[in-house]
Amino acid sequence: MILTGAAIREAVELGEITFDPFTPGMINPNSVNYRLGPQLKVQTGAVADPHQTAQLETIDLPAGGYVLQPGITYLGTTVERIGSARYVPSLIGRSSLGRLGCFLQVSADLGQLGAVHQWTLEIVVVQQLRVYPGMKAGQVSFWEPAGQTMPYRGTYGHLSVPAAWSPHAVAGGLHPQAVVA
Repeated sequence: MILTGAAIREAVELGEITFDPFTPGMINPNSVNYRLGPQLKVQTGAVADPHQTAQLETIDLPAGGYVLQPGITYLGTTVERIGSARYVPSLIGRSSLGRLGCFLQVSADLGQLGAVHQWTLEIVVVQQLRVYPGMKAGQVSFWEPAGQTMPYRGTYGHLSVPAAWSPHAVAGGLHPQAVVA
């Protein structure tokens, strides 16, 4: 069952959902908007390789915006710390940005119980698009799980920086390569 906007607000007020900072004006009928953090990261190598730790470059977003380019996967974060031990978060993009050719969380929209952090955002555009730090980027809905729950205890659930895949994150239980400039 998906929570309504009113139920999300109540769960935040009761401490059952972490959404910090919380602005009631960001509530939608079945979700709450999240904002784009101040940095992006992009892969510096020519070929992405799931058997190698990604080498990333940091882009600080200027107040006047930054133009995203097609053919590049950008990693960003939410401004807000988001999560819950009771409800499962699902992060998606905003339809207003989708109509401009911006796709967020195409492959990793489902969060995990117990993970509370600034979420890594996967951002891909099909045409040049200017983005701004702190702009409304997407929305998160919360779902009530059925059955016995198991909190997430993996590597990525506590990171609050844009994080790329690292084969060592799973195999060795280490933190993924989050920053290499």
